[in-house]
Amino acid sequence: MRQVVLDTETTGLEVKKGHRVIEIGCVELLERRPSGRTFHCFLNPDRAVDEGARAVHGIDDAFLQDKPRFREITSEFLDFVAGAEIIAHNASFDVGFLDAELGLAAPELGKLTDHASVLDSLQMAREKYPGQQNSLNALCKRLGVDNRHRELHGALVDAHLLADVYLAMTAGQGDLGLAVETAEQPQRAVTTGPLAGHGLRVLRANESELAAHAARIESIEVASQGACVWKISSKEGDERVA
Repeated sequence: MRQVVLDTETTGLEVKKGHRVIEIGCVELLERRPSGRTFHCFLNPDRAVDEGARAVHGIDDAFLQDKPRFREITSEFLDFVAGAEIIAHNASFDVGFLDAELGLAAPELGKLTDHASVLDSLQMAREKYPGQQNSLNALCKRLGVDNRHRELHGALVDAHLLADVYLAMTAGQGDLGLAVETAEQPQRAVTTGPLAGHGLRVLRANESELAAHAARIESIEVASQGACVWKISSKEGDERVA
């Protein structure tokens, strides 16, 4: 499964008033693990950044003057998110702004949801923690995600934090430990709750133990003068696997 955790920074809060995207940050997850691939860019919005927005993210007009326009990075951005599940916090905000940018730069390409599906992590958090604060900072504190380096909002910084928050919120939905066991890396059981993180090993019976087990079942069968239930269950299990 391929997911892209996404965040944006903008010139203001309302896309209907002509505010624009000035930063995009994306972090790729493959099978619920960071792949190391990211997408990040600052953008020239061809308009001033509101003072309130600048106080949040610290990005000013002078810094953005030599940055590319959205139309210049549209293909690269869409290639990065294509076919993925996008995870965004308060997704309607980010998607609304990106749809507006696509409409200005390349209306023939449609909307963001024409290229990827979208999951709103804020809605997920509200369902999981009803009646509680569910901002990114609040979730970091609740779930033990270190956000001490987040002095201001930043699209890529926040995308990395949201990736950690999302994985913590959905813990237990990842790898179920079904990979083939090797001599170098013994198979480990996945646990949740008080034993989570202790790496419990799955110990397999050796040949002598299997032989002793088989002999014990045979003795039970002889003593009871009938088929041993464990033997029947084992045979049925072998047939189902076959």
